[in-house]
This record gives sequence, structure tokens and C-alpha cells, in this order.
Amino acid sequence: MEHYDVIVLGVGSMGGAAANSLAGRGARVLGLETFAPGHDQGAAHGGTRIVRQSYFESPEYVPLLRRAYEGWRRLEEESGRAIMELCGGVYIGDPDDVTFTGSRSAAELHGLAHEILDAEEIRRRFPTMDPADDAMAVYEANAGYVRPEETTIANAEVAARKGAALRFHEPVTHWQATPGGGVEVVTTRGAYGADRLVVTPGPWAPQILPELGLPLAIDRMVFYWFAPEDTDRVPYESYSDARHPVYIEETHGNGQIYGFPMTDGPRGGLKLGYFRRGTPTTPQTIDRTVHDDEVDDMRRRALQLFPRLTGELVQAKTCLYSVTPDEHFVIGAHPLHEQVQIACGFSGHGFKFVPVVGEILADLALTGSSSLLPTTLFDPLRPALQRGRAASASS
Repeated sequence: MEHYDVIVLGVGSMGGAAANSLAGRGARVLGLETFAPGHDQGAAHGGTRIVRQSYFESPEYVPLLRRAYEGWRRLEEESGRAIMELCGGVYIGDPDDVTFTGSRSAAELHGLAHEILDAEEIRRRFPTMDPADDAMAVYEANAGYVRPEETTIANAEVAARKGAALRFHEPVTHWQATPGGGVEVVTTRGAYGADRLVVTPGPWAPQILPELGLPLAIDRMVFYWFAPEDTDRVPYESYSDARHPVYIEETHGNGQIYGFPMTDGPRGGLKLGYFRRGTPTTPQTIDRTVHDDEVDDMRRRALQLFPRLTGELVQAKTCLYSVTPDEHFVIGAHPLHEQVQIACGFSGHGFKFVPVVGEILADLALTGSSSLLPTTLFDPLRPALQRGRAASASS
């Protein structure tokens, strides 16, 4: 049986970054993945993902985001691929909404460059938008988007160049701890041994880690690309990433949406979706068809901010969110096996952290700790997850 220093189970976004970081430190690494690099079966596809630092979810994320930005640029340099584009970001809400207040608080606490805009200034700078009259926004120039498929492929390429053995189209059937503190991983093609295991299962976490009873909600999400009108006052160019920021908006409880400029020209459309309005599913049973009533609802909501987004639906796609009860990640040692590190439950906002999560997982696998890891925020045994386990057990 082949033996490695570390096996990475799941070479998607987080697993690919972990394999890259581990191989760069000289570890003998095997990566095992069911699908091809950059596949569209999980959560790391769709052309774009937002990156931002004025983080309304919690100011605790900001140091990780700063580190992640360094990692994005390093991945671009190592891979030769264009991955991150900083076109600015605007976070719009009524004066008491967390989209606005949380973004402002994080920016102020960490001294991040930002501007406060009222509704009139939002309309002046971004004529595609028509927010509510009392809306306020945080504008952050140091925000933009990354390309998820390019990211996953780039990490795989660079990890392989550094010596990692990556085996795609090789599903894992099970894994187990072995006497002496190692692991054995069995796939459809054979068995492999290692001193350490990193498990980055994405929405397959409930199947890969059933013994943990993680209270993860696996949700079907949809994102859409609509074509805008091309008018003299607001031409197509106003929606391009040369003029248009990424955005998040929720005003008077109308449902938080997020989206991007047109990154692929007028034919690509303007991409947007609800931030968290999913339906429970599994990777095996997800409905990949986007239905007319879903399109109609998204169009209605989109027009509240973009009154000229009246053109055709260019395309719509589904993806999977793995959401924890407190919407924070799960990263750390497996509670039953200290030689196993897990990373899952990224709750729809984890992709922007890919490079730093890769670093953290490499630290944990090789040394058992990481100075980058927040003390309790992502703990697999934190109270919010324990309460979630108890609620699931009693239901």
C-alpha cells in the first residue's frame, strides 16, 4: 500500500489550496477527488465569487481576509492565471441593516479604507442602481471578485508542479484511523496510507463525516445572469467591471442579494442571486433545473435595485451551500482522531478565504496548530454546533 505524509480527501477549492500549501512545504501529498478540477457539482463554480474585507459577518474575519489577499496574488504569480480583479464593492442597506452597519463597523475597527455613501451618491456613482431613498452604503475600493474554476485548477496545477500526486475521478469509499496514529483511505481503485489526513468534503460532509453529526444544512442555491437594457443614459459599459462594483444589498427586509458587474461582456449578463434563500437538498438529489417561478421572483427582486435589468435571462445555475447554525466555518482537528483535520461548513461566504484556509490546514496537518486560526470561531466543538447537534437529535 502506498504511503504518504498527508492525504487530502477532496481536491476542490479548499482541498486544492491545502495540497498546494502542503506540497510547497515539502510534504509527500496525495490528493483524491471524485470529479475533474474546476467541476460544477459543488460550490466552486459559476465564474465569479466576491472578495471583500469590510466584513459584516464579523470583524474577526478581517485578519484572515488580509492574509487571503496575499495568497490570491501569490497563486496568480505561481500559476500564471488571472484570478482576482479588484473593481470595488458597495454594501447597501437601510441605516439599521447589518449589511451597512456591520460593514462599516468592520472597516472602522480595522482601519480599512472606505467611504460612506447616501442614496443620492450611490445613484450618481453607479447609475445602474436606484436604491431606496433612505439607503446607506459602505464603498470599499479594495473589493472585487475571484474566478472559482480558475482558482481550483490553478491550485491543482501548482500543487502538482510542487510534487503532489493528485488523482481525479477517483471517489473515496471510506477512510479509517489505523493503529499507531495513521490513516487508511480506500477508493474505487485501491487503498492508501498516510500519517495525516485532511478532509475537505464540501457538501458531501454529512456522508464523509457521519460520525461527527455536524448540524450542516445542505441548501440548493441559484444564481442568475440577466441582460440589462442598453440606453443612452445607462449604456452597457456602465455595467462592466471597469465602472461597476460587486454589490450586496438588503433594504427594509426585502431579502439580501449579492452580485457582480458584467465580467464577460454584454452577452454574459449581470450575475446576481439571493445570499441565503435556499432549499434543503443533498448532492445526490439536488434539482438542477431552474424553474420559471424562481426566475420571476429573482427578476422582481433585482428590479428593486436595478430598474433597467429587463433584458433576457442569459443563464441560471444551481450550486450547494453547506451552512452551519451560526454561519461560521468548521476548521480544526477531528474530535475523535487528532491526526485528521477537517474543513467544511463554509456557509456561502467561504470561497474568499481559500488561500488562507489552505495555509491553516497545512499548519494543522504538519504541526497540530496554526497561528492563523481564530481561537474558537471555527471550533468543531463550539457551543453553536453542540446545540445544533442536540436539536437534530431531538427532532
